[in-house]
Amino acid sequence: MLPTFTIGIEEEYQTVDPVTRDLRSHIHAEIIEKGKLLLQERVKAEMHQSVVEVGTSVCSNIKDAKEEVKKLRRDMIALARENGLRLAAAATHPFADWRVQEITEDVRYKNIVEDLQLVARANLIFGLHVHIGVEDRETAIQLMNHARYFLPHILALSTNSPFWLGMNTGLKSYRCKVFDKFPRTNIPDYFPSWGEYDNFIKLLIKTNCIDNAKKIWWDIRPHPFFNTLEFRVCDIPMRVEETIALAALIQATVAKLYKLYTANQGFRLYRRALIMENKWRASRYGLEGKLIDFGKQTEVSARELVLEYLEFIDDVVDELDSREELNYIHKILDNGTGADRQLRVFRETGDLKKVVDYIIEETEVGLAETEAQAPARKVG
Repeated sequence: MLPTFTIGIEEEYQTVDPVTRDLRSHIHAEIIEKGKLLLQERVKAEMHQSVVEVGTSVCSNIKDAKEEVKKLRRDMIALARENGLRLAAAATHPFADWRVQEITEDVRYKNIVEDLQLVARANLIFGLHVHIGVEDRETAIQLMNHARYFLPHILALSTNSPFWLGMNTGLKSYRCKVFDKFPRTNIPDYFPSWGEYDNFIKLLIKTNCIDNAKKIWWDIRPHPFFNTLEFRVCDIPMRVEETIALAALIQATVAKLYKLYTANQGFRLYRRALIMENKWRASRYGLEGKLIDFGKQTEVSARELVLEYLEFIDDVVDELDSREELNYIHKILDNGTGADRQLRVFRETGDLKKVVDYIIEETEVGLAETEAQAPARKVG
């Protein structure tokens, strides 16, 4: 069965008080319920009440996904404003304190907090998840094995969480380190077959480690209920164009790896421990550091490796009709990631509230159909 390479995108947003600039729990009856009336099942509460998640329907191509993500952002921004809040897209809040955040009243979240305790309560982070349609499960597990190598590159491009509890963490993606505390996270191991993966899940369920495969929180996973490969490694980016570019990159990566797989030329498999070295570098330095080229056994600048990565996938981009959307990756390389831009604002102002204002502004860029695109604030 040929993969469809359909796209589904989920974004998690912060609800922010426009006066204090702190996170504020949204009133469920107001935002979540109104959101559901407006957008049906495409809006969901998350564990913390100051987090709101939206998700597209199954989109056949990146252009459809782009229109839907823009509409979801527009609608949620309008809904937040109607209720005296602002929407912000960053993977951590610059100074909010997780200890005072309210937990959503829901059996699922209650069970997670009961199971994981402080680890769950402290998990005040915001991500971007991208689903790519790969209907055959054996194919999905093989593509997951190969796609693991590219997760640090994708993370480096998405980094957007340099602050935590009012501190500059020194990392471009501190979200990664917060989420690390959960079990069953990070880069997955290699699985020789779908059968072996399935046996692994059954063993965890049988031994009461998990009750279902949704509690596998890896950076990439075969989704337990949809026939998709789900990429979960990204920080939520500030700009909608960044989200779309990353989704286009992820779709093209899966399509390219499938092309190699069907030609019996699978991408080289690397040990999880080695890929984790690159993930640390990506979370620490983002695009400003170096990643390891394991083939050449040398360090290479992250920006240079991203350009090589774009060359690697280039032969499938036109088939997917995603070149225009993918080209925004070059703007990320030029202007810096969300983390770079947040840090620039903080260096200029010394004021984390100004950083929050900047995040809110950037969250709204590119959403009006006729809006002229403002250049992102360059880093350097």
